[in-house]
Amino acid sequence: MPTKTSTSPASGSKNQPGQPVVAILTIDDEVQLFRGNRQNFADLIDTGRSMGITAYVVTVNQLKLNAPKVLGYTYKKDQEMWVQEWFPRPHVVYNRIPQREDERLPHVRRKLSILAKHPEIRMFNRRFFNKWSLFRWLNANPATRRYIPETKKLTGPHVLTQLLKHHRMLYLKPIRGKAGVGIMTVRVQPEKHLPYKLQIQDEKGRKTYRCASLQRLWNRVSQYAEATGETYIAQQGIQLASVGDRPFDLRVLAQKNHLGKWDLTGIGARVAGSASLTTHVPRGGNIDDPDKLLTSIFGKEQAAQVMENVRSTVLKLARQIEKASRHHLGEMSMDLGVDQSGNIWFFEANSKPMKFDEADIRKQSLQRIFQYSQFLYRRSLKKESG
Repeated sequence: MPTKTSTSPASGSKNQPGQPVVAILTIDDEVQLFRGNRQNFADLIDTGRSMGITAYVVTVNQLKLNAPKVLGYTYKKDQEMWVQEWFPRPHVVYNRIPQREDERLPHVRRKLSILAKHPEIRMFNRRFFNKWSLFRWLNANPATRRYIPETKKLTGPHVLTQLLKHHRMLYLKPIRGKAGVGIMTVRVQPEKHLPYKLQIQDEKGRKTYRCASLQRLWNRVSQYAEATGETYIAQQGIQLASVGDRPFDLRVLAQKNHLGKWDLTGIGARVAGSASLTTHVPRGGNIDDPDKLLTSIFGKEQAAQVMENVRSTVLKLARQIEKASRHHLGEMSMDLGVDQSGNIWFFEANSKPMKFDEADIRKQSLQRIFQYSQFLYRRSLKKESG
């Protein structure tokens, strides 16, 4: 999608009365002007326009908080081109800075901190989640603790020793990992000459090692972790429900609605690829219908009960994550597992959800961003009016 620059007023900048102006926040790029998923940004702008709401993309450097107008970007469908134009200062900021390392830049952290305290602008989803923080937050509440596999920070070989006494399979996950890169599994196979089986999933594929002792296993694990510069957690492996020897998990999208309450936008299923440690689609996984998969395993009645449990669990988890994070959240995706007995397990949450490929989930997810923005704007107007 090419970009051209204009300093004329934005053609779509006139909101319908009582509607917020929404800025999609990202970061500058020397070549492409701004970073992020441009198709997602274009879809958001188009959805906002259909709801009578002005939405535009703005970078951290362009967002001048004391100026009445902001230089941002909009997408012209008819020209298939991004255009730079002037827009009103936003009422709501939707944080879509795409990379963790971008959010950690000093000038970005300063701007996000100022935005979080700004009296006239509401921002949601201030930063990426950290895996270890997520498990600490959920473990702190008895109502959500039950959904957490046993998880410890991987600080030394004694952690592996302790966990492997109780669990024959572990997942080792980078705290700031993305898309399954760097995930390891450890399996104990006592009948083997080399009883410790380690598998590592990197950007090129999956590597397998067999180790004679726990110390040699630890040497392999720590060598890889040091090479990548990542801090790891170790987690109890769950025997997921499977179809044709291929395990699957559930990808769930929770968002706040027009009333400012957490709501379930949709549930999808991701089936693991035959040569992958995870269910990520780019690694050979495939999308499937959760009701169909669960029914094939548990039967219609139990599958319906499992899905109902998933729905109630998601809202419970979302509320606790937001409360413990002490930040204002508007959406999150989650990876949940269902084991062979139908129990639900929490694996991951993401404050910057990737777009769902299921068309019905995708459409509602875009609309909910603006419905929640409307709620934030109207609430701020009520506060101003006393």
